Amino acid sequence: MRTRTQRLDELPFTSRHRRMLGGAGIGWALDAMDVGLISFVMAALTVQWGLSPTENSLIASIGFVGMAIGASVGGLLADKFGRRYVFALTLLIYGLATGAAALSTGLAMLIALRFLVGLGLGAELPVASTLISEFAPRKIRGRVVVGLEAFWALGWLLAALIGYFVVPIGDDGWRWALAFGLVPAVYALVIRFGMPESVRFLESRGKHEEAEEVVRGFEEAAGPEYGRSPRELDGHSAQGTQPENLEQPTEHPETLWSRRYRGRTLALWVVWFGINFSYYGAFIWLPSLLVAQGFDLVKSFEYTLIITLAQLPGYAAAAWLIEVWGRRLTLAVFLSGSAVAAGLFGLADTPGTVIAAGMALSFFNLGAWGALYAIGPELYPTATRASGTGQAAAFGRLASILAPLLVPLLLDGGGQVLVFAVFAIAFVIAAAAAFTLPELKGTALEDSGAASREPARRG
Repeated sequence: MRTRTQRLDELPFTSRHRRMLGGAGIGWALDAMDVGLISFVMAALTVQWGLSPTENSLIASIGFVGMAIGASVGGLLADKFGRRYVFALTLLIYGLATGAAALSTGLAMLIALRFLVGLGLGAELPVASTLISEFAPRKIRGRVVVGLEAFWALGWLLAALIGYFVVPIGDDGWRWALAFGLVPAVYALVIRFGMPESVRFLESRGKHEEAEEVVRGFEEAAGPEYGRSPRELDGHSAQGTQPENLEQPTEHPETLWSRRYRGRTLALWVVWFGINFSYYGAFIWLPSLLVAQGFDLVKSFEYTLIITLAQLPGYAAAAWLIEVWGRRLTLAVFLSGSAVAAGLFGLADTPGTVIAAGMALSFFNLGAWGALYAIGPELYPTATRASGTGQAAAFGRLASILAPLLVPLLLDGGGQVLVFAVFAIAFVIAAAAAFTLPELKGTALEDSGAASREPARRG
């Protein structure tokens, strides 16, 4: 007797999986495009509005304040109301807010709208990764989630292209760049009506008929050999008894800080903090740092575009290694590589060394992001999966708030060398924390949140 989640786990990667990954991935890419665009807007406004480093820091950090709140609240809402609905809502919020930001008449208005953008962005990422992880076949789940995260590189590359070709066209170039952010608002309708709800979430709410319909659709896409016996038509046996592993709502699910989960929660939060601190501290400021080194605006955008291209092979390597080495080792190795690359970037002083070190940083850092998003949803049961991932992301966003504010101070205290030395140390701490996470490659996602249940086993 197989449960619906077991039936999903045993499926091959079908056209339905591909469409779902593409649908969520486009939303993910649009998210990255928005985050990436602000770095080019900051560099342009430094010239046009005469913004100080402190004012630029406020523009960068206020978005991450919104992301911290959005990640925490979005995960809780997704566990309560469903993954698909919250995913669509987040796209709508940040799309409309970004479009409105293009009409900003001053710094205060831009900062206020960037906060709203952050709310949507922060909520969208953990919800999307949770939704995809709950549909991906067990044997390639990590690879599929890294594939989702790879869309981030496409979005950041799109931001770099817009920054390179659109922002420099004139005084209103940055406005036209932000206007592209309206696209997610339209795409939210596609998400709302075109993607299925998580089967695990539906079953946790007793919506068995709807869950069965979703599973049948995926089985039909896989072919006739994946059909079900009559005993499995409604998820119950012929005698009306409940399958042993079918998820049931629990009155007292374990919390993220219960004895069973506190170690992995602490380690996950440390990794999220370290990777956010270094990634956003470096990449949000990258165009401005290049301008400060003496490169003109167009040349700094060109170098940023080249550096961004290295994100794609970084994701590809992580997607392959995560099912070979496992989640924990892949994450730790890519974080360690990021630390080395950050140190080299701090010492770079010629165009060639800047590009080489920057590409290494892109390669390792974005590969680490892919592994992190794959491992997070596997650590918790369905009842707390989205909120567990979301709260870890929310804690990490505190670092992304702090990092842009610290960069000007670090620059004054020791220049670029000090800035990237601090980023390297943060990567090292995150790598050490990653080694303490459990290895869950090949395991089934845990369905029950009850303390009386055993952890999900292999097979």
